[in-house]
Amino acid sequence: MATLTVNGTERRYDGDGDMPLLWFLRDELGLTGTKFGCGQALCGACTVHVDGSAVRACQTPISSIEGAKVTTIEGLSGTGEHPVQVAWRELNVSQCGYCQAGQIMQAASLLKDIPNPGDDDIDTAMSGNLCRCGTYPRIRAAIKQAAKGGRT
Repeated sequence: MATLTVNGTERRYDGDGDMPLLWFLRDELGLTGTKFGCGQALCGACTVHVDGSAVRACQTPISSIEGAKVTTIEGLSGTGEHPVQVAWRELNVSQCGYCQAGQIMQAASLLKDIPNPGDDDIDTAMSGNLCRCGTYPRIRAAIKQAAKGGRT
């Protein structure tokens, strides 16, 4: 059995410890904001925070995070008012939107670690998150806006 805190609520899982966190979140808890992209931790669509750090949920076995605190896009801000989410909306970052939860979670982790990132910091941190629509310039601009506290 694994016990995790997901978005502030303690959750238990009494199944296969090798099951990826992604499927626990989506199938067991109904938290479908975290997306399945490649299943190999290469695209970033499944990015969540585990104990405050960005991880790929598709390749994180439940058994490896026993006792951890997991935050999904649904738990980043109950009202959608995290500075990254606000910047994303204000700058119309999303196009198709499929990758955006992972992008936002990765960006929030970046800003926690580097509150005022430069272009190289952003490019390095975000390089594992793919956007098939190519909104990379808007992603970078939104991260910079969020870093400034939402001021353009």
